[in-house]
Amino acid sequence: MKLRVKPERLLFVSFLSVSLLTGCRGSHAPVTAQERADQAALLESQREQVAMIPPPSKSRYMAVHSLDSWENPYVTVQSDMVGLHITLADANPSTLGVGSMLRPVGARRQELNVGMDKLGEAISSIPQSAWPYGRVVAIEEAHKVPPNAEPAVRRNMETTIRRLNDLGVVVYDVNEGKLQ
Repeated sequence: MKLRVKPERLLFVSFLSVSLLTGCRGSHAPVTAQERADQAALLESQREQVAMIPPPSKSRYMAVHSLDSWENPYVTVQSDMVGLHITLADANPSTLGVGSMLRPVGARRQELNVGMDKLGEAISSIPQSAWPYGRVVAIEEAHKVPPNAEPAVRRNMETTIRRLNDLGVVVYDVNEGKLQ
C-alpha cells in the first residue's frame, strides 16, 4: 500500500517544520529551495567582498580598550537594529596637521542605522581603507536599554556575532577585551 500526500498538505508540513526550526519569531524563513539558494549566493558574494580585507592583526587591536581610540568599524546592537560606526581613512597622506582643526577625525566618521537583515550588505560595502586593523569589528550593546528590551538586545547581539562570523569577520568586545 502506497501512501499519497496531497501537495498542499506537504507544503503545510514543510512550512510547519521550517517554522518550528526557526522558532516562529515572525521571521521570513525561506520555504523554497530557490530562496535558500539565493540567500546562499548573497552570503557567498558578501564573503568574497569581505575576504579582500586583510586578516586581523591582533598586535594592533588587542591593545585598544575603548571605542574612542578604535579605528576599525564597530557595531552597537540595539533591540530592533544595529548602529554601524565607520571612520574613513584620511585621504591626505601627509602627517602635517593630522587630528587638528584642519583635518579633524570627526569629519571622517559616519554612523549608520542598519536593519538586522541588511548587516551583511552594509559590512561588505565598507571600503577596505576603513579597516586598518584588518577584518575585525568591535561590538557593544546599546546603552540605557529599557529592561523590557534587554532580551531582544541580547538575541540581536548573538545574531549579529553569528552573522559577522559567517562573513569571516572577527568580533572583538573592546570593553571586556575578548574575542566573540
